[in-house]
Amino acid sequence: MARRYTPEKREISPDVRYGRIDVQEMINRLMLNGKKSTATRLMYDALDLVGERTGKDPIETFDAALKNVAPMMEVRPRRVGGATYQVPMEVEPSRRKYLAMRWIIAASRARAGKSFAEKLAGELMDAASNQGAAYRRREETHRMAEANRAFSHFRL
Repeated sequence: MARRYTPEKREISPDVRYGRIDVQEMINRLMLNGKKSTATRLMYDALDLVGERTGKDPIETFDAALKNVAPMMEVRPRRVGGATYQVPMEVEPSRRKYLAMRWIIAASRARAGKSFAEKLAGELMDAASNQGAAYRRREETHRMAEANRAFSHFRL
């Protein structure tokens, strides 16, 4: 059964350095225990490292990473007569961006050694060049959707 009430989306102000809403969203998702200044510093340090290592604008790399990791299709469980089917569905744009950010952050935290800023920078550069754990996660999600294409007629 669907929800009766969906809360309205909150307005997010752009970040200080780049004036971009998606960078601010990433900072908010990085944040642990309400420590926004720490999350902001880590994000900017990571973007600075990306800029140094690639020699390109770090925002271009950030955008490319989000675009490459964002899934187009995902599977959602659907109950039909006592059986649960994994039904492939298209991912809406806001969820697409949310999943991409979440996967990049999770992959960064799972990386070995170094400071978090270095791990995040490494994951962003990997994702921008179609590799890394976050990109593999997207490919895995697409493979699941492809494998369950037979159930696509059960769409919600």
